[in-house]
Amino acid sequence: QVQLVESGGGLAQPGGSLRLPCTASGFTFSDYAMSWSRRAPGKDVEWVSGIYSDSTDSDYADSVKGRFAISRDNAKNTLYLEMNNLKPEDTAVYYCAKERTACFSGIVGNFECWGQGTQVTVSW
Repeated sequence: QVQLVESGGGLAQPGGSLRLPCTASGFTFSDYAMSWSRRAPGKDVEWVSGIYSDSTDSDYADSVKGRFAISRDNAKNTLYLEMNNLKPEDTAVYYCAKERTACFSGIVGNFECWGQGTQVTVSW
């Protein structure tokens, strides 16, 4: 069955960096777009970034644009989120998700499968 496993979360100081990998299995990873989303305490799930199946296009939420970078390695069935210049408001559980087609929708309700999430905390 489809399985998505995030890792790499933890505690970072403001201005610091973290890299989140998401390992996929149970489907042909290279056929599908992927997205990252997050849920901050007391808030709804927010789409963060998406990437096409072949990496030819990607996009970001305004809140992370210029600080976060999404990438994927189809040979390793792995999605990544590089997070730089972290802010306390980036504190959240981060989820990777499988989209339904080769192109990302950026719509949380469209995601076909989610990982279990990894906690990112940005604080002194």
